[in-house]
Amino acid sequence: MSERHIHMAGHVVERHIIRGGEANERDVFEYALLRVVPRVERGECINAGVLVYCRAQAYVGARTHLDEARLLALDPHADVAGVRAALGAVERVCGGGGAAGQAAGDDAGRRFRWLIAPRSTVVQPGPVHTGLTSDPVAETQRLLDLLVK
Repeated sequence: MSERHIHMAGHVVERHIIRGGEANERDVFEYALLRVVPRVERGECINAGVLVYCRAQAYVGARTHLDEARLLALDPHADVAGVRAALGAVERVCGGGGAAGQAAGDDAGRRFRWLIAPRSTVVQPGPVHTGLTSDPVAETQRLLDLLVK
């Protein structure tokens, strides 16, 4: 069921209403792109991964894909091995456990918030966006294919 409302500014907004007893099979998730900025002073970047967090399913995950040719087109002297290591570290933090280092004991939400904190390094998180999903693992791969590859 949905309702349409017209706001004072004349915009039409559609709200979806779920009544008691109706199943909502999708959960809210947040995601951010991982960007590689080889020369911070220039501000040029390429997308190299995606972070996804779904609180309802206690999921945080990352998928990465580094297009080496695109990176080297931005900066022929880019530290490709260093970028790959940084992207791998993000995936390990998302995975938790011993491979996550100091973040090993943190819950999924805390690890996600730490990873999306602004930083001025070569690998940077982009803005956070939201959506609905029934499968955050599949959503992570879908976003990687859509926004990175």
